[in-house]
Amino acid sequence: MTDRNTSTPSATERDDRIESHSAGEVQEGIPFIGAGPGDPGLLTVTGKELVEEADLVVHAGSLVNSELLDRFCADAEQVTSIGKDLEELVPLMADAYEEGRTVVRLHSGDPAIYGAAIEQMDALEAEDVPTYIVPGVTSAFAASASLRTQLTLNGVANHVAFTRPQGKTLDPEEEHISEFVEMGDVTTCIYLGTHAIPETMGRLQNEGHDPDTPVAVVYHASWPDEDIIEGTIETIGDRVEAAGYRASAMVIIGDAARKAGYERSYLYDGFANRSSSEADN
Repeated sequence: MTDRNTSTPSATERDDRIESHSAGEVQEGIPFIGAGPGDPGLLTVTGKELVEEADLVVHAGSLVNSELLDRFCADAEQVTSIGKDLEELVPLMADAYEEGRTVVRLHSGDPAIYGAAIEQMDALEAEDVPTYIVPGVTSAFAASASLRTQLTLNGVANHVAFTRPQGKTLDPEEEHISEFVEMGDVTTCIYLGTHAIPETMGRLQNEGHDPDTPVAVVYHASWPDEDIIEGTIETIGDRVEAAGYRASAMVIIGDAARKAGYERSYLYDGFANRSSSEADN
């Protein structure tokens, strides 16, 4: 294995490819592809075409549905990134690319959300291996679809917050879940926090938030074993603990989770006033 520098750059100049390439465009190099939330059908068309052509697929282990790997990557060498650090992953991908193999990096959801893609991409670019991102469907959107609601609803939620709870990666003073919930018209989507649901909800209650605030927990959104647990800030912790889930669930806090109390939008304001002849056209 070739020795390589995988340190994170302190600063970079603006990438001139920003002007010449756009999202969705197939480019030279290793694509970092969002595999979507789970269902193979939620992989984008571009993502599907790229993984089908790959010789080597480095994927996020059990976070990527094995059905997707079996359906679209059966002819490729498949390597899980679980248990491998940057110093192992970068040479693995770079060496394969330099050998002329078609390499793809398959992340769960969308690489832009808690994906740690940029540090891998920067390390590859430092070795003159070009990279680019292919967006995917993030789990908050799949959870919203399963709940048959919107994350933004007129008169209910004007904002959406993607966040995570305090823990090994996030210090307590860096957590802003309470602030988002306090705003009232924010749908708060918590990633990487299934294990911390009881503690998080306990903190929200201790900080004076309405215990009846709706909360929905969608386990494995879009997977065959998807499960939806609904409750409130007061009740959801016990319900999730009873179900035994400690990972792989999206937590959505706010009235939008129940699709209740929204107002008609101005976008279709005249719909109800159309004549029958207009409706037929």
